Amino acid sequence: MKGTLWLIPNVLDDGEPSAVIPEPALDQVRKLRYFIVENERNARRFLVKAGMKLFLDEIQWGLLNEHTRADELMPLIQPLLSGTDAGLLSESGCPGIADPGAEVVRMAHESNIRVKPLAGPSSITLALMSSGLNGQAFAFHGYLPVKPRDRIRKIREIEQRSRNNRETQIFIEAPYRNQQLLLDLVNTLNPDVLLSVSADLTAPSELIRTAPVWQWQGHLPVLNKRPAVFMILYK
Repeated sequence: MKGTLWLIPNVLDDGEPSAVIPEPALDQVRKLRYFIVENERNARRFLVKAGMKLFLDEIQWGLLNEHTRADELMPLIQPLLSGTDAGLLSESGCPGIADPGAEVVRMAHESNIRVKPLAGPSSITLALMSSGLNGQAFAFHGYLPVKPRDRIRKIREIEQRSRNNRETQIFIEAPYRNQQLLLDLVNTLNPDVLLSVSADLTAPSELIRTAPVWQWQGHLPVLNKRPAVFMILYK
């Protein structure tokens, strides 16, 4: 019998897992002894907070991040093929969403391994829920281009897509580039486009604001080093 791949959400800030992850999900996490993670040190910290202090020495680790080669993926699911349950743990939020874990999930499906998601926070869904924008039709673009000219072109492109389809456009950026992205948005978008910014979700410093672009001008929050989700909707 093959094992089950459990998809484990992580906290969005440095808070306690029990504040945002249901106890039944944490109870399942504490039963696992094999984890596929991006960073072992960070994963250990999460597991300690989740209540697994006594069993850390028993855990087997698989490493999956942006440096993992394609030929290193199959060994990650080999324990599952041998009957061992595994936990796929994201660095933040839910595995497989803006996260390298999607490759392992796809391979699990190809190998007829049961995939079981656990409930927990996702910055993208929390931001959409609280934005007041269209939750019936939306698109997630991940990271926008780094080069200024390409980024401006992409902003205009997704604004046009929102206008044509009445579709919410969702995207993110590396925290240290958030401020520049926000400046580009307010300087490029039509003044009447709705812009929503959600930063530090679930943290005490949480910011959630939706307003037309013209209302943001001259009143920009400081977003440097703050994880954020950006959304626009052409009304």
